[in-house]
Amino acid sequence: MTTVDRPVCPYPFPEAAQLALSPEYGKFRRSGKLGRLEMPYGGQAWLVTSLADVKLVLADPRFSRAAAMDRDVPRTLPMLETEPGILSLDAPEHTRLRRTVARAFTVRSVESLRPKVQAQVDALVDRLVERGPEADLVADFSLPLAITTISELLGVPEEDRAQFHEWSDLATAISGTSIEEIMGAQDALDEFLTELVARRRREPSDDLLGSLVAARDVEDRLSERELVRLGTTLLSAGHETTANQLSGHVFTLLEQCAHWDRLVAEPQLVAAAVEELLRLTPLGVVTFCRIAKEDVELGGVVIKAGEAVVAQIAAANRDEAAFARPDELDFDRTANPHIAFGHGLHHCLGAPLARVELQVGLGTLLRRLPRLRLAVPAEEVVFKSGRLLRGPKALPVTW
Repeated sequence: MTTVDRPVCPYPFPEAAQLALSPEYGKFRRSGKLGRLEMPYGGQAWLVTSLADVKLVLADPRFSRAAAMDRDVPRTLPMLETEPGILSLDAPEHTRLRRTVARAFTVRSVESLRPKVQAQVDALVDRLVERGPEADLVADFSLPLAITTISELLGVPEEDRAQFHEWSDLATAISGTSIEEIMGAQDALDEFLTELVARRRREPSDDLLGSLVAARDVEDRLSERELVRLGTTLLSAGHETTANQLSGHVFTLLEQCAHWDRLVAEPQLVAAAVEELLRLTPLGVVTFCRIAKEDVELGGVVIKAGEAVVAQIAAANRDEAAFARPDELDFDRTANPHIAFGHGLHHCLGAPLARVELQVGLGTLLRRLPRLRLAVPAEEVVFKSGRLLRGPKALPVTW
């Protein structure tokens, strides 16, 4: 195999409407060739879109996240990555940080939280019913559920929870927001977590943040800066992702009501439906690059040491070689090897918690609001733009 010249495409691709996927991803995947991208900052990168190749890039240590640190590498964000954290490190440093929190996110630990999540969901639906018969499912359900769940796990006091979502949203901007605003939002999140850490030192607790403080102060397993950055990552990613997923999943079901009505009639399909919705509904399209540490043969070319690779998860989840009728929502798939939560070293730590929230949230809406429908035509639902994550800005529903 040899390195070959390819036409270079500007990236990101034009933003597709709502939760659609830009057709360029499918074109590259079906061609069997890697794409060549001109990134907004730092130069060119390879685009990988097949399931097998994306999994290889995500799991193979020859492709490094840490090699992008503090370097002008190809990227979608204007700022350089300068703060090492759990999302940007390779083993063994990544492993060290992940172990400090992994116990809280095991399937067994998270399943023990299911009754508490159910109680939160029931309270939110009670409020919907009391105020109904219309609501914004983002502001009135998905977002408060996700914020409450991660806040209680970490130990964020209730009076402080309204503060961090706006900062988190700004910190994930990729366009339409100035660098100063993005950096200011990240600084605000850091200050917020620094104060919470100081409070935990004054008032020790057995929540996740208390455990992280002990890992720092008693066991010396992470630095002060790592402690704060890990806290902001868990807080931000722990609510933004789930809130967008839950709202996006409900929109997908209500856009074609037959899917919703089937789940109302067959609630035993909810767990399988969540997996299929995770596969089909793109959460984040723009992603971080990995840097080849040595020459690697992939997709018919040699990716040279030092070159950047974009491994596109949403495109891989629609790979015709892995999924029959990949663009269709099918609750009856006998196998669903999606990688919506990533793959390899950086597989989403919070995946078990997200699954519980999605299963309980969706299952309860189906049971208690079986006649739920969009309150506006589907094409009028406005989605976020210019952010790393996608989802409805608001989701007007009625029942």
